[in-house]
Amino acid sequence: MAELSQPPALSRAVNLSDFETLAAERMGRPELDYVAGGADDELTMAANRAAFARLRLRPRVLVDVSDVDSSTSLLGHPVSLPAAVAPMAFQHFADPQAELATARAASAANVLFCLSTMSSRSIEEVAAAADEAGSGPRWFQLYVHRERRRSAELVRRAAAAGYTAIVLTVDFPVAGNRERDLRWGLPYPQAYGNIEVTRAEAADGVLAAVIGGFTDSTLSWNDLDWLRGLSELPIVVKGILSGEDAQRAVEMGVHGVVVSNHGGRQLDRLPAALDALPEVVRAVDGRVEVYLDGGVRRGTDVLMALALGARATFVGRPIFFALGAGGEAGVAHALDLLRAEVRRDMALLGVSELSQVGAHHLWTPPAPAQSRSR
Repeated sequence: MAELSQPPALSRAVNLSDFETLAAERMGRPELDYVAGGADDELTMAANRAAFARLRLRPRVLVDVSDVDSSTSLLGHPVSLPAAVAPMAFQHFADPQAELATARAASAANVLFCLSTMSSRSIEEVAAAADEAGSGPRWFQLYVHRERRRSAELVRRAAAAGYTAIVLTVDFPVAGNRERDLRWGLPYPQAYGNIEVTRAEAADGVLAAVIGGFTDSTLSWNDLDWLRGLSELPIVVKGILSGEDAQRAVEMGVHGVVVSNHGGRQLDRLPAALDALPEVVRAVDGRVEVYLDGGVRRGTDVLMALALGARATFVGRPIFFALGAGGEAGVAHALDLLRAEVRRDMALLGVSELSQVGAHHLWTPPAPAQSRSR
């Protein structure tokens, strides 16, 4: 891993996309590509952003927006934004404080933080850092290890450390083909906060392949009962793209689903998460909370996802890059920028509370006129 340089002036970042440029001034190119890259031709990754670009908003005017409130609740826990920090592995690639810095910034801002199984810092260290900084809630993302006892212990540790939900990632039976990592030969890092890794495992290929070797490819719907028996924490299933799977998840008693294509890092040529969202929302029919992950860069992106039925969105790469750009201060700045955008965009849309955002705020182009036959 390349040694991090001194952080640039964070004032140069005026939106979330700016952090990638700033992070490139500090992070090594292999590590930067690990964060920025996707699978195969990276078409799904591009589709996530393109889907937001296609939509248009439909504002209402002459509405009192002198007091705009961007707060909401996620599984009953109040948060300041309908946007959460997505689970992301190996944040020491961006900053030595890694997830400690990200969790502190999120907790201080009362933004939901989700810790990855493959974090650089431990479940307990991150919980302590978050508690010292504020009162923001935290969830724990779970990759099920082929040795189930390891995963069972992680869930028990998360419950004991004050995490309030388990986010089960279901779209990683094997690792996706991330060619940027292959070209760099990016090795497995020597920083793993939650699991013990043998020398043989760490030496067995590039990063994605090693992670893929940990995960249990036999995982099925039947294993939700096993997971539910490990703790009393609610379960959120991450990686849903179809109504059928959303319906099955609800029937299995989960508390939430994340519409996600893993940021375009697994199977390529999938639909954009935003395009899959309406089908999942219809299938769920209000029985559990629905979240969206993938391509969120703007306050308007958050509001468009809410208009299509999401309860909240997760933000990944921009937060990682913000950490790379300036550590904890970078993440705090990114969350401040996003909060300011959401509140400003709510006012311009003509809403003062998030509950007022709905499908009527999305512009639908008129159908083309049909020519009359003679």
